[in-house]
Amino acid sequence: MASPRRFGAYPTRWEADVVLRDGSTAHVRPIRPSDVPALERLHAAQSERSIYLRYFTYKSSLTPAELKRFTEVDHVDRVALVVERGSEIIAIGRFDRLPDPTQAEVAFNVRDAEQGKGLGSILLEHLTAAGRELGIERFTAEVLPENRQMLTVFSEAGYDVTRSFEDGVVMVSFDIDPTERSLAVMEAREHRAEARSLAELLRPRSVAVIGASRTWGKLGHALLENVREGGFTGPVYAVNPQVLELGGGPAYGKVSEIPNPVDLAIVAVPKEEVLGVAADCAKHGVKGLVVITAGFRAEADLAGQRELVRLARANGMRVIGPASLGLFNTDPAVRLNASPSERPPRPGNVGLFSQSAALGMMLYAVAKRRGLGLSAGLNAGNRADVSGNDVMQFFEDDEHTEVVALYLESFGNPRKFSRIARRLARSKPVIVAKSDVMGLRVPPGHQARTTQAPQGAVNALLSQSGVIRVGTQEELMDVAQLLATQPLPAGPRLAVLSNSAALGAVAADHAAGLELVVSTQESEIELGSGQSVAVRAVRSACAQALARPDVDALLVALLPAVGVDPAALAAAIAGAGNAAGKPVIACFAGALGDEAPVAGVAGELPCYPNLAVGLKALSRARTYAAWRERDPGEVEEPAGIDRERARELVEGWVEGLQGDGLLSLSQEQCAQLLDCYGITVQRSIAFSTEEEAVAAAAQVGYPVVLKARDAALRHRLDLGGVRLNIVDEASLRSDVRSMREMLRPYGEVQLEVQAMAPTGQGVVVRCLEDPLMGPLVSYGLAGDAVNLLGDWAHAAPPLTPGVLHDLVRAPRSATKLLGYQGLPALDTGALEELLHRVGTLKDELPQVALLEFNPVLVAPRGVHVLHAQIRVGNPAERTDSARRAMSIPQR
Repeated sequence: MASPRRFGAYPTRWEADVVLRDGSTAHVRPIRPSDVPALERLHAAQSERSIYLRYFTYKSSLTPAELKRFTEVDHVDRVALVVERGSEIIAIGRFDRLPDPTQAEVAFNVRDAEQGKGLGSILLEHLTAAGRELGIERFTAEVLPENRQMLTVFSEAGYDVTRSFEDGVVMVSFDIDPTERSLAVMEAREHRAEARSLAELLRPRSVAVIGASRTWGKLGHALLENVREGGFTGPVYAVNPQVLELGGGPAYGKVSEIPNPVDLAIVAVPKEEVLGVAADCAKHGVKGLVVITAGFRAEADLAGQRELVRLARANGMRVIGPASLGLFNTDPAVRLNASPSERPPRPGNVGLFSQSAALGMMLYAVAKRRGLGLSAGLNAGNRADVSGNDVMQFFEDDEHTEVVALYLESFGNPRKFSRIARRLARSKPVIVAKSDVMGLRVPPGHQARTTQAPQGAVNALLSQSGVIRVGTQEELMDVAQLLATQPLPAGPRLAVLSNSAALGAVAADHAAGLELVVSTQESEIELGSGQSVAVRAVRSACAQALARPDVDALLVALLPAVGVDPAALAAAIAGAGNAAGKPVIACFAGALGDEAPVAGVAGELPCYPNLAVGLKALSRARTYAAWRERDPGEVEEPAGIDRERARELVEGWVEGLQGDGLLSLSQEQCAQLLDCYGITVQRSIAFSTEEEAVAAAAQVGYPVVLKARDAALRHRLDLGGVRLNIVDEASLRSDVRSMREMLRPYGEVQLEVQAMAPTGQGVVVRCLEDPLMGPLVSYGLAGDAVNLLGDWAHAAPPLTPGVLHDLVRAPRSATKLLGYQGLPALDTGALEELLHRVGTLKDELPQVALLEFNPVLVAPRGVHVLHAQIRVGNPAERTDSARRAMSIPQR
């Protein structure tokens, strides 16, 4: 195995903010020599029992030599990480490399008052990540039998732990490569911690409004009044150093003067006062801040924003904002309206998340206008800390939320988003509104990476995760009101009922993705005989249509009739749908009354202003239902992978590269790396003379292909860059001469000989390490499909069988692989296998910055990689790794 690189210097990349089991936050970092006083305080605060369990003897204090040894480490053979809150160390984890350099002994020490919060598990995750980076493969530990908490940390981590008992000590040992079970354990713990963290904000027991005012029209006045008038079930405290009384109750000069605990602080003070307020909240033990204060846009302000987040996380707090519109929770046990909006949302089952305050206001207004009931909502503003990922963790467990609606303007951690959304979407619909340029630019005040991935890659990531992607806030509400009130369609078969043949025809035109099985001509409805007759006729027609086994959903499109109230018809339609257990939508075309059910929820019936909008929402619901019905399968292990050899190769190649420099691998190096993953590239041999060409052809065997080595010409049959099916020496010599003559206008073009592959369809496979999205696999049919039309399909590994099946068939031109115009179908199974191996390589080797196979020939049997290009470099830290970590504010 390659010897590990010795960094020596303080490894800043190991720093991370983390969420503990109780929902609070802390900071993980490597230990420093200056930590001696904090280490002494940690030891002095420990009980005799804890000291005995850690050192196997009681020590009243640590000696100067011990303090020096514990705090002065080389970060290579001796590594120690501390968890700190404020200026205090609350836990330490360390490992020391053993004589076998692939093994290290690990130990932990957690402050008594902080035990039971998952600190040992968090430190183990971070130590194993550091150990893998340094070439360590196995951890060992000596644990006293009575130290059940530490033994539990090891046994429940998800690794394959072996135990033995020697001389009164339990010897624990395990390989530290992540396993499927260890990753599942980490994700489950992360989910519980982050959901708890958001619950402290969305279900607070007490609230303080900082910057509260008695002046009507001021933001602080509105916030205080809205929290109180909204019926919040806990105590509400007003904080304003200029007054003694506000709203009929006492006012406090600062939060730390409040005699009782405060869970949530709503901050509406001038920008320059925010950091001071946050420090005071930290002193008082506040659990979360909602920073309404805006204006953090200039670079100097962003530095202050980063410091705000750093200060909050270091003291156990979460931050919503700055520039947040606030949050709300309509749960009767909470009734929190911590926002400037004086009218709280109608209680319901839709959880809402947005980023900028302007879009948050628009979403709230659209929801209220449509009568859509909301369970809880949060506006992240600049999204300096709390993000959509955190909110999804909360909504997954919230029994009042059945539909999750997100409006995203930027991605902080798309791999984590994809992972959480995929799990959440299995139980609750996740609707995401995003612009086409999201990820390509950063909104003002936001701090996020941008993507270099091809257009459409972000949408593919969402689709792969089961997310319902829409483009606008109106479309977000179109789908949300349907899913909030109706069951999912069991199939694509649609019935349309109307009192207008023209409306039925329009419905047929817009039923993309749905199958029209009952036309309006079969089921015209007469509404001209009075309201009671009309209601009975509509109810009966709906019941008959929904009773048909070949109908999965119903659209009712009605023109107004004199003397018939559309609301009464809506109630009849909703009742028929509820009785049948199938989704029903309605369009009351031409209804003009103020109370007419035009766009929104009428009782339990989703109504739309036109047929196209309603049918588009229904089609999206059906696509989501089909995704849920499918079993994506588990990620399978490709046979014959040599990971250790692959790591040795790439680590050797990137050693010595500086910064973001890349190394292009030779064809021999490409073949070496790909062979580790069971991928073979069709051999090609470059030549200079005809004699060398003949010798090369003899090596690879006739028939052969003659190719230009120039990247712009090697695939261009039309430009003379390729000659196919050369069957003998005479033909080869002739083709070499004529090809050189044809390519003369392009300069001195080098040529190569390659064995002729079977006939088939050429495709391009491309992988890259994206700054925003991490590893990405792209594929499309070679030629104009990708070069001119951009007909690519994308997916993020790891790739399950279901994802691979969809990926191969996703390009519009993929029909050419499936038996096109009477030609035989090609081996899509072999293509899926190749993409799986490529995705596995890219997921496991972030050093591979770019990999391209162009072309890959898909034959009736098998696939053949005809050319490979690979570039390697020093990888940036991925946004989702085998350790729990919140994003670090840029310093």
